[in-house]
Amino acid sequence: MTHSSASLSPQERPFPDQESASETVDSAPEHGADADLSLLLEQFLHSIVGLAGAQGGVVRVLTDDSRHLRLVGQFGLPPSVAQFEQLVSRDCGICGVAISRDVLGWVDDVHSCARMASDAYFGSRCQRVLAISLPYGRDILGVYTLFFEAKTELSPATESMLRLIGQLLGLTLHNARVERERLRVTVMRERQEMVNEVHDAIAQTLAYVKMRLPLLNDAMLAHDDARSTKYYADVKSAVGEVHDNLREVMTYFRTRMDPMGLLHALQGVASTFSDRNGVALEIRNSVPHLSLTDTQEVQVFHIIQESLANIAKHSMARHAVVAINSLGEHMEFLIEDDGLGMDAPSVSTIVTTAVGLGTSAHFGIEIMQARARRLGGSVEVSRNSGGGTRVRLVIPQRLPSERNA
Repeated sequence: MTHSSASLSPQERPFPDQESASETVDSAPEHGADADLSLLLEQFLHSIVGLAGAQGGVVRVLTDDSRHLRLVGQFGLPPSVAQFEQLVSRDCGICGVAISRDVLGWVDDVHSCARMASDAYFGSRCQRVLAISLPYGRDILGVYTLFFEAKTELSPATESMLRLIGQLLGLTLHNARVERERLRVTVMRERQEMVNEVHDAIAQTLAYVKMRLPLLNDAMLAHDDARSTKYYADVKSAVGEVHDNLREVMTYFRTRMDPMGLLHALQGVASTFSDRNGVALEIRNSVPHLSLTDTQEVQVFHIIQESLANIAKHSMARHAVVAINSLGEHMEFLIEDDGLGMDAPSVSTIVTTAVGLGTSAHFGIEIMQARARRLGGSVEVSRNSGGGTRVRLVIPQRLPSERNA
C-alpha cells in the first residue's frame, strides 16, 4: 500500500497498518442490492468534501471490460465538467495510478484534467486534485477524487481518515456487486426450477391428453357415446390441470424472491395481503437469525406463498399467521388461518380434502411437496384445533447435499 504526495509521478510513503484499517471498515453496515448506490456515494462525498475542505469530488468504478473508469457519484462539480467526467480512460492521470495500485496521490499540474473538460474549471477554480483508491482485499474496485481550489495541505490524520473512507467505499462497492450477482443467480435458479416444473407437470399432462385424443376420435367415429363421454371428460380434466399449472408457473415468475431475504419478502407480502384478499396476515418470527441458504429461502418463500394463495382462494378466513420457529437442527414454518378448515379432522400428509379445494389447489400442493423434498423436508396439512387449516413445513438447517458432503 502506497501514499503519493508529488505532482504527476507520485512518490510513495508508508501508511498505517492495513489490518487496523480493515477492522474499522468491517464493522460498517452492509447495503442491500436495491440501495440507490449513486445517492449513497453522493452522501459520502458530501461529508468527505466537507472533511477535506475540498470544493467537489467524484467516485469512479472500473467498467466490466476494465478499460475505463465510469462515474457513479459526484458532488460539487459544474454540470459541464460532470458530463465530461462520466467516462475516462483507466490510465488517465492520477486516477489511473490510483486504480492500478492502492495509493493516496496528489496532483498539482491539472493540465491533463483540463483537456477533458469543456470550460476553465481545471487550472482556475480547481488548482489541486487528490485521488484515493477504493480497495477490497487485493483488488482495486474504483477511485474517488477530490478537487481543491487552492494549494491545500491536509494533516496526516485527515489523510489517514480519507484512506479509511476509501476502504469503506471499496467494501460498499464490493457488497453492491455481490448483491447483484446474488440476485442474478437467484433469478436464474428460479427460472430453471420453473422449467423443471413445466416439464414434470404440464408436459406429462399434455402427453396424457395426446394419448387420449385418438381414443376420443375413435369412440366418436364408432358412435360410442359412453366411451366418448369418458374420454372427453378425461381430456377436459387434463386441460384444466394444465391451465392451473400454467397459472402457478406464471405467478412464480412474476413474484421473484426479494434480494434482501426471506423475512423482508414475507413482510412485503403481509403489508399488502389484507388489501388484496381481505385476510389480515401476521408474521411471527422467533428466530433471531435465519441462517438459510439462498436456495432454502427461495423454496420456503414459494411454499408459504402457495399456502397463502390457498387461504385467499378457498378458506374464507379473516386472519392468518405465518410463524417461524427453530427446532434444533430443523426449522419450522407454520401457516395457519381461522377459515373453513378441512373435512378430515387431521392428516399427516398432503391431501386435497380442504373445503372448496379444487384442481388448482391440488397441483399447488403437489408443487409444495416437491419443493419441500428438494430441501430434505416435509409438508403436513391438518385442521387447526380452533378451526381453520394448518400447513406445517419442516426443513433441516442444512441442505441434503451439504450433509452428504
